[in-house]
Amino acid sequence: MKVTFHAFSMGDVDDVAIYAAQPIYEWQQTDHGRWVMEHASDLRFYQHADPHTFGHRITIRGELEDAKATEYFLRWNNVEY
Repeated sequence: MKVTFHAFSMGDVDDVAIYAAQPIYEWQQTDHGRWVMEHASDLRFYQHADPHTFGHRITIRGELEDAKATEYFLRWNNVEY
């Protein structure tokens, strides 16, 4: 099952990958991020233009097996991003 694990907005920057690295790293150090890093596969981050802020929206998505997806939503469904 494909799941969006985390998302955040950034301003207009020259190199999105470089500027997104720090917030992604900080998220990976949280309980939520560590759990995702351990159990998810095919993790990728996507960058989209954010017309509301004239910046960028970053989303982190990946795959979870059905049993792990159930655990994820029971554990982290109240996480806001």
